[in-house]
Amino acid sequence: MTPELLEPEILKGKRTEVKERQRAAESVVNIGLFFNTILAVVKVFSGILGHSQGLLADGINSVSDVMYFVVVKIFVRLSGKPADSEHPYGHHQLESIAALVVGAFVITTGAAIFWDSVNSAFDLFVGAPQQRIRMFALVVALATIVSKIFLMLHANRISQKINNMAIKALARDHRNDIFASMGAVIGILLNLLGISWGDPVAGAVVAIIVAKTGMDILREASSDLMDDVPSKEIAAQIYDLLDGVGEIKAIEDIHAHRFGPYLVVNLTIGIDGDLTVRQGDHIASTVENKLISGLEMLRKVYVHYHPAQMIEPTDEPS
Repeated sequence: MTPELLEPEILKGKRTEVKERQRAAESVVNIGLFFNTILAVVKVFSGILGHSQGLLADGINSVSDVMYFVVVKIFVRLSGKPADSEHPYGHHQLESIAALVVGAFVITTGAAIFWDSVNSAFDLFVGAPQQRIRMFALVVALATIVSKIFLMLHANRISQKINNMAIKALARDHRNDIFASMGAVIGILLNLLGISWGDPVAGAVVAIIVAKTGMDILREASSDLMDDVPSKEIAAQIYDLLDGVGEIKAIEDIHAHRFGPYLVVNLTIGIDGDLTVRQGDHIASTVENKLISGLEMLRKVYVHYHPAQMIEPTDEPS
């Protein structure tokens, strides 16, 4: 099959992959938004009626989850828009921007939980009256952990399948919520046992874990936006895929950069200088089709070719 006939089939498969990926991402966001809305309402009211500051703080955390899930939902929807004149590679970078939003919210949540723990510790220090936490608050906190484990596993499975930075960040946030609810459970249990200082200490530890995860999310999303690409991995795969193309005399230069989860590759090859332009174009099309069909996340390939004898090794800087 010639490259000209093969290319439309490859592109059609890529478009189908993008649509399926978009549906999966939106499904994770919608499920998370639904559960977080319910959890936010239940935990806030249970925290107030059950006299649990830890559960109330966890409920406020869920309220913030609802807010940024709405933001992520908008970004994920926009990231699925097709390419246009201003965005020739599509809008997939919005996934990384959505991850930045999640990371910022996670860090803010960690700071809020830590501050709440400091306030609780201060109240204990000055001898402020403490109300005994009711048992149903513990039940709500345990139910939250179970639901968040389900949401984390589901989001993590989808993020690994579709390589979506925003969904990966949401999976980590669900994991943070598990830690936050565990902190609430520990605080409630200690309160029920008469150990009043357990709630603020558990909250402070959870806050540090949450803030660290937020920083990790920000670092990964920033690297993605800054075109941080595993060049050696990509180069090795390209060499393997093009090893059987006999017309290629040398592979001189490989540059790859990200657009959301996808890659764009710029490739310079050396070929026989006696070939016609049409023959050179045929080789370039063959290279493009091999790479697009062989590299799962590759979206576009630019191939530059010239006579192999003109290629000279680049001098290393002194």
